[in-house]
Amino acid sequence: MSLSRALTDEIEGERARPDAVTASGAGVPRSRTSRAARAVGTRLSGAWPALLGLAVLVGLWQLVVVLLKVNPTVLPSPARVASQGWMNRSALWQNTLPTIKETLIGIVAALGVSAVLSAAIDLSKPARRVVYPLLVASQSIPVLVIAPLFVIWFGFGLLPKVLVVILVTFFPTTVALLEGFNSTEPEASNLIRSMGGGRFKEFWMLRVPTALPFFFAGLRVAVSFAVMAAIFGEWVGASVGLGVYMELEKNALRTDLVFAAVVVTAALSMVLYGLTFLIQNATMPWYRHSRQIKRIK
Repeated sequence: MSLSRALTDEIEGERARPDAVTASGAGVPRSRTSRAARAVGTRLSGAWPALLGLAVLVGLWQLVVVLLKVNPTVLPSPARVASQGWMNRSALWQNTLPTIKETLIGIVAALGVSAVLSAAIDLSKPARRVVYPLLVASQSIPVLVIAPLFVIWFGFGLLPKVLVVILVTFFPTTVALLEGFNSTEPEASNLIRSMGGGRFKEFWMLRVPTALPFFFAGLRVAVSFAVMAAIFGEWVGASVGLGVYMELEKNALRTDLVFAAVVVTAALSMVLYGLTFLIQNATMPWYRHSRQIKRIK
């Protein structure tokens, strides 16, 4: 799935997503604790079909490997992947930490780049004409080509991996912010202007809050690709990290440990994806409450 398609689907889902907390009785839950409990319950109840599907898939995988007696170097069983991953948990953890560091630094830096670019494009027409085409053109650069150049230019340290993460993740959040800015109601803008508010006051008080739901939709797309971007940067040139670990174990024909590293990668992506919802609920309580009220009506 391309970044642009994933971002479109995520934004549409944000617009259409049912409320995190459903109405019960006459009104909105009174305490924050009950609201949080209901939200967690709703998330868990919505996750069980996916967990059930995953369990069925893993069960079929185990069954096929056992019945066909597949060589573990070709396709290890889930039980072997779990057992060998646990036995080698120390090495896995030591290589996971650098990947987490690269991913988090890259995401934070990408958010800074997105904030600056989207604000410049929204506030300045000349910047919109100059920056936006370059923004789109940046996504036509294959990461497979630019990542080795980062290693040549900046060495085998942290910076090349962070740059790869930035290159992959800044675009979804930038486009999402621009979409959010453009969704501002003209009537609300006119009201602020009529009360003496300037362009910057309108931007900060109206356009930024309006864009936040779109921003988190884009952020969820970005974090879904961020861990893989860091691992790809490690494949190109690094001495430690999950990408290096996978490459070493593949060369040693330890397919089970390669799968274990893949499981860790998927878990990291899922954790980052889930954190976006926690951060959104913490920074936008007004948005969640407005959705609750609309649901009740």
